[in-house]
Amino acid sequence: MEDYARILDYLPQGLPDEKMFNREPVAFALGEDQFKIFELVPKQGVTISTGDRVYIGKDLDLRQEILHVKKRISYQELTNASQSELPYVVMQIIKTHEQRFVQFFNEAQAITTRFHMLELLPGLGKKTMWSIIEERKKGPFKDFADISKRVPLAHQIEKHVAQRIEAELQNPDEKYRLFVAR
Repeated sequence: MEDYARILDYLPQGLPDEKMFNREPVAFALGEDQFKIFELVPKQGVTISTGDRVYIGKDLDLRQEILHVKKRISYQELTNASQSELPYVVMQIIKTHEQRFVQFFNEAQAITTRFHMLELLPGLGKKTMWSIIEERKKGPFKDFADISKRVPLAHQIEKHVAQRIEAELQNPDEKYRLFVAR
């Protein structure tokens, strides 16, 4: 269960394909922990902007902006605006929770005898993977800057993570999932 989500798009007039009498404001959001995508119903009179962090957990007293979670949706059900905002919101989440993603580099394991989790990140090949593995033996990485400094081949590492998250969101049949919950 997600507790916090980031707003991807807000439609105060509701979805355009709904009948006029049936429309209610709707927001599309991305969960911060498991990267689940939601359709939310905001509270009356609340103004929400793209990138805003909102509480969607079970404690109704903590919900300031959101009335309820309408449903979980797939990437294909997002509006075009939501899809275009997704890379920026994913990057925002990665920067906010940097330690969690650095931990991934410290703990990533082999999936099979010939395939490693790090190889699933777009732009990271075997040479970079082995450099990361060798460097982390010397001590755990502290942040993205530490990874870039100690592994010269690995630069802008947060972009590789963001691209992997986006790929997992766009492809529900992805065999290996590193960051997105099913």
